Amino acid sequence: MKALVVYSSQTGNTKKLAEALYETITCEKEIFPVADAPDPSGYDLVAVGFWFQAGKPDPKAAEYLAKVKDGKVFLFATHGAAAGSDHVKGALEHARGLIPQAEVIGSFTCQGEVNPKVLEKVKAKPTPPAWIGDADFAVGHPDQGDLEALQKAFRQAAAAFTA
Repeated sequence: MKALVVYSSQTGNTKKLAEALYETITCEKEIFPVADAPDPSGYDLVAVGFWFQAGKPDPKAAEYLAKVKDGKVFLFATHGAAAGSDHVKGALEHARGLIPQAEVIGSFTCQGEVNPKVLEKVKAKPTPPAWIGDADFAVGHPDQGDLEALQKAFRQAAAAFTA
């Protein structure tokens, strides 16, 4: 089996997840930032990580996801919104919609500390997004607990797909 981990990271949050995920994978594997990522065909498993922009995967990750035509996929993401919120659910659904032919074997999301400059800009909007109230709880994330939860989620998804 051959696995590929691809990530888009603006502040380093998603990169932390990608590196923890990469360490968990036990088969032949490669890891790339999205800008340098190879064509996803030829891999048995492609794990794609992204951050949220306007309630969707960021544009670079979305562009890469559109290249995933089939196969097994694991999605992971960081965001300022509360875990399990409608914002998070909608963004994951949008990501799945970009890869309709692929089999999503699992996913993981966690809060990631929002860039203070972005936070300031978003707070200044006449109508700030709903997730802004959750952003203070994202400070310090992803933390060790988040990384361990990602690794556990991936191991469970991988076990189900290799069984």
